[in-house]
Amino acid sequence: MLSNISELYTLYRQHPVVCTDTRQLTPGCIFFALKGGNFDGNKFAAQALEKGAAVAVIDDPAYRLDDRFVLVPDVLQALQQLAAHHRNQFDIPLIAIGGSNGKTTTKELVAAVLSSHYPCHFTKGNLNNHIGVPLTLLAMPPETEVAVVEMGTNQPGDIEQLCEIARPTHGLLTNIGKEHLEGFGSIEGVKKAEGELYRYLARHNGWVFVNLSEKYLSTMTRSNRRKIRYMRSATLEARDDEETISIMLTGETPFVGAAFIADDSGNAVEVQTQLAGRHNFNNIMTAIALGIYFKVPAKKIKAALEGYVPANNRSQLLQRGSNTIFLDAYNANPSSVRPALESLHAMPGARKVAILGDMLELGADSLKEHEAILRFAARLKPDVIVLVGPEFGRTNYARFRALHFPNTAAAKVWFGKQAFEDSLILIKGSRGIRLEDLLGPDI
Repeated sequence: MLSNISELYTLYRQHPVVCTDTRQLTPGCIFFALKGGNFDGNKFAAQALEKGAAVAVIDDPAYRLDDRFVLVPDVLQALQQLAAHHRNQFDIPLIAIGGSNGKTTTKELVAAVLSSHYPCHFTKGNLNNHIGVPLTLLAMPPETEVAVVEMGTNQPGDIEQLCEIARPTHGLLTNIGKEHLEGFGSIEGVKKAEGELYRYLARHNGWVFVNLSEKYLSTMTRSNRRKIRYMRSATLEARDDEETISIMLTGETPFVGAAFIADDSGNAVEVQTQLAGRHNFNNIMTAIALGIYFKVPAKKIKAALEGYVPANNRSQLLQRGSNTIFLDAYNANPSSVRPALESLHAMPGARKVAILGDMLELGADSLKEHEAILRFAARLKPDVIVLVGPEFGRTNYARFRALHFPNTAAAKVWFGKQAFEDSLILIKGSRGIRLEDLLGPDI
């Protein structure tokens, strides 16, 4: 049995691609036979080798057929320890990004800005959990000069574990909101769990970036000695002092995020992005703040942010004939649905339609939170409110003249019969509701 991580790292150096799924196998890779609630990767180890894997890491001796099967005490722990060992080979800034909403968009924007000036490695998609973070680290090439790693959490202790693996030198939380209340119980629980990143950086003398425009974050970082604060400013000032970056919000920009930054001569450089919704300004501002801190030239920041095109059902603006669809259906909780509705209200449109899917994982507060969102939507007076999912079905939706469908399939039948013209349509819901299916396969 292999118990020394250095021996496994030697194998990894010979075969520096890691796979965990035989359906997405790269020839010559190391296959890690992970186990889950409904599967045992050990059973697929031989198949992985047949498909071209060079080595299969297993933790059940019954499946060890020859020397290509590497036996370890626990496959998941071996993967995490290997990732931590690989991370330790790099003396570079590693930026951890957590928070309740906007993690992936912020990570993409920060990575776009830093990649314009440095060899930058970053999380692909939303591989942000106890498996995804190790895979991200193990994909980090030798030439990397800065890394951006997204970190998610469903329960207390998750972020702490990910920090121990990734050893961030810098970090930020996008915001604190009502997420995964089944696991956290309350906003205080969310603050404590997400705050594990701040506490790790405080213990290891790391830097935190603090958005002063977001509630809770300033208070949560009181014990952090090394911090860079950033905020919206009414005037154009690149820095107020050594620890504060000010970024100017330009006028009323409800349709897309925009900002002004200063170049090396102090001249204004306008950044006009393709991101929809006022709530995305904080994501843009964060990317600008990190770009300024890491000395990325203003023109490169501008080009990177303006070239970023949202995808994967996140803050996408789609044109369908005379209609504009604001598709933001990757995830939803009360803290993200409210600003999406506010953006719908602020955006220009002759007719406005709000299609909202259930917000999942809210636990005992689910009915209360769904009712609150329904009341909030009604106060903004869109022309049509459409609710999808069993949780919204428990609300008194008829009182607000809202339509309700038990699932997306039923809502799609209704949607296909509508003759929308000159309409602005918000589609927002949790991943499990799959509201993007309203638009068909060719989004």
